[in-house]
Amino acid sequence: MLLILLILLAVVVIIGIGYIVSYNRFVAQRNTIEESWRQVDVELQRRYDLIPNLVETVRASAQFEQSTLQQVISARSQAMQARQAHASVHDQSRAEQQLTGALHGFLGLAESYPQLQSNQNFLHLQKQLADTEDRIAAGRRFYNGNVRAMNTRVQSIPSSIVASIAKISAADYFEVDDPYVRASPSLSGAFDSLSSPQQPQHQGYQQQQPFPHSGQQPGLGQQGPPPGYAPQQGYAGQPAPQQQYGQQAPGSGPGYPGGPSQPPSRP
Repeated sequence: MLLILLILLAVVVIIGIGYIVSYNRFVAQRNTIEESWRQVDVELQRRYDLIPNLVETVRASAQFEQSTLQQVISARSQAMQARQAHASVHDQSRAEQQLTGALHGFLGLAESYPQLQSNQNFLHLQKQLADTEDRIAAGRRFYNGNVRAMNTRVQSIPSSIVASIAKISAADYFEVDDPYVRASPSLSGAFDSLSSPQQPQHQGYQQQQPFPHSGQQPGLGQQGPPPGYAPQQGYAGQPAPQQQYGQQAPGSGPGYPGGPSQPPSRP
């Protein structure tokens, strides 16, 4: 009986140690996810700070479309409200997706304004915004990698038992479904410059292929076949008359150009 009690006590101790180790690992992963999210949040705040300066520069240097500017300002306001309200990652992702789409439309339309492309302040702010977008993308990949590792443990056995007891749920991914990134590139007309230019054909001019052994030059009009040449098909798509054995071909007898000058001698 004492041995059985010792065995049960050892099993309980092992289970308790396993539970503590697994729970502590969940805590470490959760803290890593929060830290990686703070890095993303810093870059998001940097983007919020760049947008007003970019908008004011555009307003001062070009008669820009006010509707596009208003979309950018409204999307920025909604994203900042979601951040200040400590919304879930899913809600923050939706707000950032709207802001990203508005920024892409804004920058795409700005390319049609030459005065903006020569404004050094606008180009500098545009470059800073592009660098911030790259850092946001890198932080999002790092955050999603930590979320994937934690969610794998939450859904795996035996760590899922610890997660259910400690009420640890799966974390949300920070996903921005950008249609400009997911769109398939179009290669229409990309290789037009590699194709050889076609020569124009003038009406009324037909280039004819020379007949074999005739010396005929192309482009001199339609002429008959050379003496002694019997094509297999006529000019108008009609079959040529078949030459019987023992008969002379048309245009090859005496008196014809290319034929013998004297009639054949009789035996």
